[in-house]
Amino acid sequence: MVTEMTKYDFILLSGDADAFLEKLQSVGVVDITRSLKPIDEKSEKLSARADIYRKALAQLKEIEKADDPGEKPTDFAVEVMETVRDKDAIAAQLPQLYKDVEDRKPWGQFDAKSFDRLKENGLKLHFYKAKAIEPAWKEQYALSEISKVDGYSYFVVVSENDDYDFPLKELPAPESDFAAIEKKIADLEAQVKQKEHRLAQLKWHEPVLQAELDKTLSKLDLHLAHVSGEKAAEDYLTVFEGFAPAVNEPALRDMLEKENVFYLEDKAKVDDNPPIKLKNNKFVSMFELLTDMYGRPKYDEFDPTVFISIFFMLFFAFCMGDAGYGLVLILGSLALKKKLGKIAPLGITLGIATTIIGVLFHTFFSTDMLEWTWIPDVVKKCMVPKELFGFDGTMVLAIIVGIVHICLAMIVKTYQSTKVKGFANSLGTWGWTLLIVGGIIVGGLALMGVMDKAVTKWVVIILGGLSALGIFFLNDLHRNPLLNVGSGLWETYNTATGLLGDVLSYLRLYALGLAGAKLGEAFNAIGTQALGDGGIGWVWFILIVVIGHVLNIAMCILGAFVHPLRLNFLEFFKNSGYEGSGRRYKPLQL
Repeated sequence: MVTEMTKYDFILLSGDADAFLEKLQSVGVVDITRSLKPIDEKSEKLSARADIYRKALAQLKEIEKADDPGEKPTDFAVEVMETVRDKDAIAAQLPQLYKDVEDRKPWGQFDAKSFDRLKENGLKLHFYKAKAIEPAWKEQYALSEISKVDGYSYFVVVSENDDYDFPLKELPAPESDFAAIEKKIADLEAQVKQKEHRLAQLKWHEPVLQAELDKTLSKLDLHLAHVSGEKAAEDYLTVFEGFAPAVNEPALRDMLEKENVFYLEDKAKVDDNPPIKLKNNKFVSMFELLTDMYGRPKYDEFDPTVFISIFFMLFFAFCMGDAGYGLVLILGSLALKKKLGKIAPLGITLGIATTIIGVLFHTFFSTDMLEWTWIPDVVKKCMVPKELFGFDGTMVLAIIVGIVHICLAMIVKTYQSTKVKGFANSLGTWGWTLLIVGGIIVGGLALMGVMDKAVTKWVVIILGGLSALGIFFLNDLHRNPLLNVGSGLWETYNTATGLLGDVLSYLRLYALGLAGAKLGEAFNAIGTQALGDGGIGWVWFILIVVIGHVLNIAMCILGAFVHPLRLNFLEFFKNSGYEGSGRRYKPLQL
């Protein structure tokens, strides 16, 4: 849910502004309206400095700490970046040198000055390679074989004049022997190791660098808040606008009165564009990062996180659809808990959901659990049957879940519209919700035999009549009725064409789960064939099955993240009217 905010206007003498902002920063609950990007020379310098710190920390992230901290750096971040740059520049020379060694090894070790001595005596060396040396060449030319490498003979021919001719294409003469290049490679590799060791030593000072980054960001935030103040009374006064959660109002008021600060406070309104702070329970808050990927709600909008938490988890589990994969996801998230940080609990939660849905879909590492004889029949009856209404059970379930998701979105849209605009100005929205959601409920009850045909007929007529009034005649009470009818017809066309597509979009849940299951079955089948009668076949079986399922899990996770996100961001948000244009709550704090 969206936290209620209180708006403040702080009026101070310009000379007291810095001290007041520092006090607010130590309190850490007031979001001063300010720019989030550098706007002057000082803020640009602070931002650039912070960027260097971030890059330096990123470079040190995967480095192992050395046994000793070494010499203390004077400018830690700069030394890290310069050391990385020098290391990369040195390492960039090595690939070509490795190639040069391989090219020159066939010619062995030699003194390049001897070429000059031969030239002084009117002789010249020519370099060749061939699959085999023809005996006639040895008789006709001064030829000497140097080596044989990879099926080729490397040889040289000495000639006395420029009229020399040989039936093979001549190779360029090596500038030096491979030993000289190997010495250069060893020297460069030693320099790379020296730079890597220095980075490992700098790893000791990583906490200092993190503290410097935090300090710089605090200075930047404070400066941006300071320059955002509006000057008044010939620059004698400075006015700051800020927002704080209403729950912090008593404590903040006590601090302001203690500091003798003149301020105005009022309940934040939509037109004030207050920052958005989300307040959810521990489970729902794990999914706030997904809401932030789209955008936080406006101050008068609903918080979609609670819906995302339920349906993203459900859709993710649908797409994975395998109890074994769910267990792997749980164990992987637990093993990588330190590296994943805040994402680890989300991974565990999604893994649990995948395991449960996988059991319901009777799939364990792409094997059918319904065929396991040791599972009690009572448990098997709780699993989704292979067919529902003559179609694949999981496909029917995906469509049902999609219909529920869209219906819930329309109910939320109706509630939100009524809350913001009032009932009289939301009759069009009410009309569509009654028609679609009401029609689906009535149809479902009729199919289950709860309502007989006569009652169903009259309920459908009443729902249709009320819906038509809202859609075609009362969608805007302040507009010409003829325009309302035209608008209703246009909306009917858009809804009729769009709604079917929205519902069919949920088939992707079934399709992705099916694709993952079939690919897993293929790896199982290949592994079983490789197993044969056992023996060494077990090694191949384990390798094929493990590698195959690891690849399949990786692809399934990717699809299970992207497509459920799309169904929430596109189908649900579109049908619920969610905009997500709110700005994030960012209090001025240390």
